[in-house]
Amino acid sequence: MLELRTVVLSLVGVLALVALATGLLAWTGAPKPFAPALAVLRGTLQLAAISLVLSGIIHSALWIGAALVVMFAVASWTAARRLGALRERLTPVAVAMGAGILITLAIVFLTGAIEFSPRYVLAIGGIVIGNAMTIATLSGRRFVELVDDRWEDVEGWLALGATPRVATRDLVRRAIHAAMVPTTDQTRTTGLVTLPGAFVGAVFGGVSPLEAGRFQIVVLAAIIGCGAIVAVVVTGWLAPVRVRPRQPTP
Repeated sequence: MLELRTVVLSLVGVLALVALATGLLAWTGAPKPFAPALAVLRGTLQLAAISLVLSGIIHSALWIGAALVVMFAVASWTAARRLGALRERLTPVAVAMGAGILITLAIVFLTGAIEFSPRYVLAIGGIVIGNAMTIATLSGRRFVELVDDRWEDVEGWLALGATPRVATRDLVRRAIHAAMVPTTDQTRTTGLVTLPGAFVGAVFGGVSPLEAGRFQIVVLAAIIGCGAIVAVVVTGWLAPVRVRPRQPTP
């Protein structure tokens, strides 16, 4: 169990960081300056709850499967909501994320890159699901923004007889590239600019740096593989547009 002093010091540090971020956003007049603070509060409560739950199910394949299903459902709902009308976007987002996650995890465990055990399925599955959600949001939003910005070009292609998919082909490519940039940059600078959480956590847990590095590389490759599938499927599903899309809410 965590000592009371450790918990208090952690809370003081978190509150100071949140106050700093909120103060700067409010001072600059940025929209929704309290959103990051609320996100930290929500994340804290969720992590506390999931930590208590996982401590009792970490060795149960059935319960870990159920936890991953819940994570996937929440991630799909969150990404779809970010892309506009939830009812219209939920299916393409869920299909894209499901395909990316299942194919990626199948490769990771069937090749033996990572041991197939409940704790590793939970660890890698949770990381891949979270990143799949982010890339689905980035690719979908970027595609809609590009179509809106270049609508005259799209209309021109349609007027010349091009199919809706052909009319947006270049915009699909740009959206996929934009969605993959953060993941690609993170992977490219790992070890030089950043030390990923999985690597640091493994080292702190007593694993050798070489073994932690091996694990982290597999995780990064899984994120890239899953992200590519998600970005391609989401934008491909959204590509055939016939009317100017509505901009998603921030």
